[in-house]
Parts: sequence; C-alpha cells; structure tokens
Amino acid sequence: MTQVHEEVPAALDGQRIDRVVAMLTGVSRTEATDLVRQGGVRVDGAAATRGADRLQVGQVVVIDVPDPVAAELPEPDPTVVVPVVFADEHVVVIDKPADLVVHPGAGHRHGTLVSGLLAKYPEIVGVGEPERPGVVHRLDRGTSGLLMVARSALAYESLVGQLSARTVDRRYRTLVWGHPDSPRGLIEAPIGRSPKHPTKMAVTSNGKEARTRYEVEQLFTAPSPTAVLTCRLETGRTHQIRVHLSAIGHPVVGDDRYNGVRQTVPTLRPFLHAEQLGFDHPVTAERLTFHSPLPSDLLAVLAALG
Repeated sequence: MTQVHEEVPAALDGQRIDRVVAMLTGVSRTEATDLVRQGGVRVDGAAATRGADRLQVGQVVVIDVPDPVAAELPEPDPTVVVPVVFADEHVVVIDKPADLVVHPGAGHRHGTLVSGLLAKYPEIVGVGEPERPGVVHRLDRGTSGLLMVARSALAYESLVGQLSARTVDRRYRTLVWGHPDSPRGLIEAPIGRSPKHPTKMAVTSNGKEARTRYEVEQLFTAPSPTAVLTCRLETGRTHQIRVHLSAIGHPVVGDDRYNGVRQTVPTLRPFLHAEQLGFDHPVTAERLTFHSPLPSDLLAVLAALG
C-alpha cells in the first residue's frame, strides 16, 4: 500500500472528495468512492465518510492506495465446450453459443471460452495477450456465431493485421424494431464510452471511427413492425452493431442495454448472430469462408412473427 499526501490547492477548492481522490491517484470515480467508504481517505486527520463532501483550500488529504492486484490469468477448463468448425496448426474457427463469455473480465473470471480453448489447445497460452490468449476479436456474451482464434504467433499477427486492414468479412444477422427507410445503407458514426453511462457505448463526437453496412432481408408487420437485417462490420468497435442500429432508431430486438426490449416480441437475448466469417489463411493465403445457420432460439423468434 502507498500513501498520497496533498494539501488542497485553490484550484480544487470546493471539489468533491471522490473527484479529488480520483485525480490524485488515477483510479476511477467508482474506485475513489470505494476508497472513501472503506476508510482509506482522511481529511485533516479525520476519516472521510462521504465522497460527495466538498474540500476546502488548505485542507490536507491523505489517501491509502492499495497496491495493484496482479491480473488473474485464465486457466484451462476441459468442462467448457468449444464448438470447433475448423482447426489446423495455426487457426481455429469457433461457432460460439450465446451466453458464453469469450475471455475473463469483471464478473466472469472462470468458465470462459478461453479456458476451454486452453484445455483443448494449450499452446495458445503464449499467443497474443496473456489475459486473452489466442483471441484476435470477440463476440458479446449474448451474441452467437463465428469467431476466429490464433494458435500461433504468426497467425495472431496475420489475423490482427487483416482486421486492421478491414479485409476480414464479418457478417451478422439481426432482427430490429421497425422498418428502415432504405433497403440498404451505411451507418458511419464514431463510437466511444457513453458520458452518461460508463458501462455502455454510444455514438459520440470524440469516439473512434465506426462503420456498419446493413441490408434488409425480410420485413414483418405483426405483432409489431420488425425487420431482419444482414450487417457487415467495416470496423470492430465494442457493441458496434447494437449501438449503430439503436442510434438510427432500429435497436436490436431483445437488447436490454440499447433499448431493444419490448413485450410484443419476447427474447432471452439480443437477436444477433455472427453468421459469416471470411479471412485469408495466415500461412497459405487461401481465402477461407465459414457460415453458421441461425440457432434454434432465434429461429423460434422468427417463427412467431407474421
């Protein structure tokens, strides 16, 4: 544990304690609030009790900053089922089921796809980032479909490069609310963290470039107007399709994070499936293309429409 001592300067007079703690330590506002609640912040020798309290110029703030915890690396788990579509010594293509988390993160340390991959292909432990070995791109937990994984360093560099060069074909099938005005289109809008909800993404002026092409495949009118779309990613931002479609007024059916849940078409997850994946083999340069049909739960949703 380290300690930070700071006398409140005039520039910070009247600022909230949690904001000052975050500024002085580099932690998030949530972590700063937790530090206050845990008694790790003292003002003029007395323990601070509320992050919302205001500081005054000249007061002395002492902060006990816990040492960073080493990241817990994923471990092999042979109980995690890995549905393999294709595999050779360099590349694995997975047809990921919904509700399977790709790699460890907050609230999901164990039972991820990566743990299943490590049990099946232990050599990926040294490929790519240690926290997500072999992973070159990801699918959200509730999204099903095709995902490519690198088994070698050579493959990792090649596949990451192809993603950057936008030569990987990633096509998704989705059901959205309403009928788009045009049968096809390009959504080009930057995506970044939502300023109002830090756990969500949003179209924002200071976000990263994001491009999604869509084409209407089928229209339904009952029980509510909906449309089946094919979407093609030209960039790969977090929640890109979900954010872009919500931004144009056609959120993904069943998407509880981006305004897609309505009682007329009940679903247990967002209606989003990675149905096609195409890329150049990192060694042979052969173009590989894979297709995954809609899983049964999404087919059942379509069968209920008319």
